[in-house]
Amino acid sequence: MKAIKFEKPWDVACVGMEKPVPGPGQALIKVKTAGICGSDIGAFRGTNGLVSYPRVIGHELAGVIESVPEDNPKGLKVGDHVIVDPYLYCGHCYPCSIGRTNCCTDLHVLGVHVDGGMAEYFCHPADMLVKMPENMDWILAAMAEPLTISLHGVHRGGLKAGEYCAIYGAGPIGLLAGLVAEAYGAHAILIDIVQERLDFAKELGIEYIVNSGREDPVSVVSEITGGNMAQLVMECTGANACIRGSLDLVSNAGRITFTGWPKKETSLPTDVFTRKEIDIRGARTSAGEFEEAIELITSGRVDVRKILTKTISLEEAPETIIDIEKNPGSYMKVVVEMP
Repeated sequence: MKAIKFEKPWDVACVGMEKPVPGPGQALIKVKTAGICGSDIGAFRGTNGLVSYPRVIGHELAGVIESVPEDNPKGLKVGDHVIVDPYLYCGHCYPCSIGRTNCCTDLHVLGVHVDGGMAEYFCHPADMLVKMPENMDWILAAMAEPLTISLHGVHRGGLKAGEYCAIYGAGPIGLLAGLVAEAYGAHAILIDIVQERLDFAKELGIEYIVNSGREDPVSVVSEITGGNMAQLVMECTGANACIRGSLDLVSNAGRITFTGWPKKETSLPTDVFTRKEIDIRGARTSAGEFEEAIELITSGRVDVRKILTKTISLEEAPETIIDIEKNPGSYMKVVVEMP
C-alpha cells in the first residue's frame, strides 16, 4: 500500500509499505479520507516536540471496515463506515478512571507518538472507532476530528446560550469554535491579525470580528458586551501575547480555555486571577465528542465544508504539505481522498 511518511523533518514522501495486519481487538480499515492538520505541518518543520521520526502521519481519518473482531464492544461489522478516534489511552490511570481519557498519563496520538493513517489501509482498536451514518460525505467525515477539538474547548469553558465567547485565532480550530458557539446560541467574537481570515469568518456567520493589529481588542470587546467583557475566552493560537491578552478580555467570574500550544512559557499576572476570580482551564484534544461532532455536521448546524480549501489525492499530499508550510495563509483545511 501507499502511505505519507516523514522520514525526518523537511523530508516527506508517498512511500510503499506492507499492508497492515490487525492485531488482537483491532479492525482493518480501508481509509477513504484523511485530513491534513496544522500539527502535521509542525511535524514537517520539526517544531512539534512530541513527534518522533520516522513517522507515518494522519489522525483525521474516515474509512470502511474490512475486518473486525466479531465480539467487538460496539457491534461493528464489515462494511460499516467509521471515523477514527486517534487518541490512544491506557484506560487505568487516574484521568482515564474519571473519563478524561485525553489527559491519559500515557497518551499516544496517531501520527505523533505512533504511526497514523494517511495511508490506503490502517489498523486501529475496534473500540475506538465511531460509526458514522452511511450517507455522510467522506470529506465531511474527515473534518469531524478538528471539530471535536473546538467542541472540547467549548465544553471545558462551560459556554451557555446568550454568553459572549471571545476567540483568539481565525484558523480552523478558532473558526470552528466560533461556529459551534453560534450554533449553541452564544455570541462569538473572533480575534486575529489577518483581515482576510476575519472577513472569511464573517461570511461564515461569525457575529463579531476584531483585527487586533488595527484595533484594541479590549476596547472592542468591552463595547460589544456593554462593559461586561466575555464570559468565555478561548485561546486557539498558542501565541504568548494572546495567552496574556485572554486575561484582559475575560469577564469577572469568567472562564478561559487554553487550546493553543505555546512554544515557550508565558508570564501571567496571577493577581488578575484572584481579582476577577476567573477559572483557567486547559483544553487538550478531545474526549467523547465525536458523536456530537457528527450530529452537528450531518444536521448542518455547523457547515464544515465552508472551511475546506481543496481535496487532493494521496500522491499529491507531499507537494501539498510543502506548499502549506510555505504559504499557510492560502489554506484552511485540505482533505486527502482515496479511491
